[in-house]
Formats: sequence, structure tokens, C-alpha cells
Amino acid sequence: MTSCRRDIVDVSRLSVVAVRVWGVSFSAETESDAEIAARVRVEVRFRAVTEVADGAPVIEVANRYGVSRQTVTAWRKRYAASGLGGLSDRSRRPRTSPNQISPQVEATICEMRRTHRRWGARRIVYELGRLDPYAPAPARATVHRVLVRNGLVNPQEQLHKRVYKRWEREAPMHLWQLDLVGGVFLAGGRECKLLTGIDDHSRFVTVAAVLEQPSGSAVCEAFVGAMNRWGVPFEVLTDNGNQFTGRHTRPLPVEVLFERTCREYGITARLTSLSRCLCKNVTPDFLVVRGFSRGAVRSGRGRPVRAVRGLASSW
Repeated sequence: MTSCRRDIVDVSRLSVVAVRVWGVSFSAETESDAEIAARVRVEVRFRAVTEVADGAPVIEVANRYGVSRQTVTAWRKRYAASGLGGLSDRSRRPRTSPNQISPQVEATICEMRRTHRRWGARRIVYELGRLDPYAPAPARATVHRVLVRNGLVNPQEQLHKRVYKRWEREAPMHLWQLDLVGGVFLAGGRECKLLTGIDDHSRFVTVAAVLEQPSGSAVCEAFVGAMNRWGVPFEVLTDNGNQFTGRHTRPLPVEVLFERTCREYGITARLTSLSRCLCKNVTPDFLVVRGFSRGAVRSGRGRPVRAVRGLASSW
């Protein structure tokens, strides 16, 4: 089976990275980030298919690439049916949309809007109910989307600007936010997890560790290493993952290693609610200094340097 070949030109001189897959060349000058990510996914899947074709067991290849054996089998079938193009991401749009409004109703909505320019989505829903009392009228949000899709809504500047109040602790080291994020691929194609942690007040990155296996022991090892370097926080906020808590274990709750570590260090372990995860602030974006400028934008004021300096001065 033909293998992929990569030719990398000196970027410092030519600013061109050419990737050749089965004779198809791509240039980094014309590719967007989404296109590059899609090409990398195809290359990783093609690598897995090639290894299985060379005799490697499916289960070993699946473990190496961090997917299930059913996924590897699906990649093989798609490659056998459509070649390299079959390994690209497929659209997840449903084949049928039974709840979609009919073209006749959409035309009626547009005609009402053109005839009565001052009618909004709420009024049009009311008028549709009057036209046919026995037919269910579409929702107001559906009518608004129809008007926007057909260019019948004039975009206007918001008169009342939204004021966001930033909730943060009053001093550094009061609260750390921890989270596990994915999307880190090793040279062999295996996807790893990234344990990220930020200080709630200063937005200082306290933890940034790549975990080959996102187990509880690996999370605790990175967490303890961060505390040995920066100090012990008063509280820790995490999601309800099984690496962080065993409160939702059935049939009986148990104390996992992370909870025991927090208890031994005198840290209050807080969990986000199951319906709304507040720890989604912890993203790879905070691994760069731009996290401070983003915080300044959200709070509506400049980010004081003393917030960062206070992280070291508090210990």
C-alpha cells in the first residue's frame, strides 16, 4: 500500500510547507486553520488504516490512536469504498428534517413581512395563527430565522450595551480552576489530554501538563507538582469527571485519589453543577498571555498588573 510522504521546505526562507498525500500538494500560504486540521485528521486516519493493512491488530492500533476498534473498522470500510476521500469528515446534517417548516409557510412569512414592514416575528406568529387556527404556528425564533435567512431583517446596532460583570475571587490563590481538554496529538497519532489550571483572580496559568493517560493518578501527579511550584490554593473548582470526584459513583459514592489529595492538603474541592459547567473557562486559550487581555475585555477595565504580582506576593 502506498504510504504518505511529507516534504518540508525551509519555512524561514520560503514560508511554504508543502504536504504531499498521494500526489496532492497543499500550501500553508493558501490553507486556513480548519483546512490544515482536516488534512491532519485524514493523515492520522490513513496512518491507522495502513498499520492495520500491514498486519497490526485492530485493538492495538485503536489503543495507540486513542479511538475504539469500531472506529478503526469504520475508517477501513470508508477507505476501501471511497479511497483517501472517504477518510475526510462527513456532514452530520440529518437526511430528513420532519419539523422543518414547509416552503409555503416560509413564503407566507416573507410575504407578510414585505407587505407590513413593521411586523416583527411575534406579530407574524400571531397572524399565522389567525390564518389557520387548526394548524400549529411556528415558534417566534423560527420566524425570526426565516426573516434573517431571506434578508428581511436590517441589522441594527444594539442600543443598550450588555454589561458583563466578571465574577472572580478577591485575591490570588483563593481558587484554582482545573479542567481536562483534548486535541493534543503525539507523533504516533495518539490523542492525549491536557490538564489546564488557572488562578481565578489573576488568570495566571498554574497547571499545563500533557497526560498520555488521563487517569486519576496522572491528574494528581500534575496537580501536586503545580502546588509544589506555586503553592497550595484554598479551593479548587473542577467538573464532575471521574478523575476529580467519586460522588456520583453507583451504587455508592467513593473518595477518589484527587479528593483524598485535596483533603490531605486542606483544600476545599468544589464541583460545578451537572446542568451547567462553569469550568469551561479553562481552555487552551489561557495558555497564552492573551488570557489577561480577554479578562480585561470581559471586565470592561484594564487588567491590573498587581493581580499577577499578587500571586507571588501572597506566598
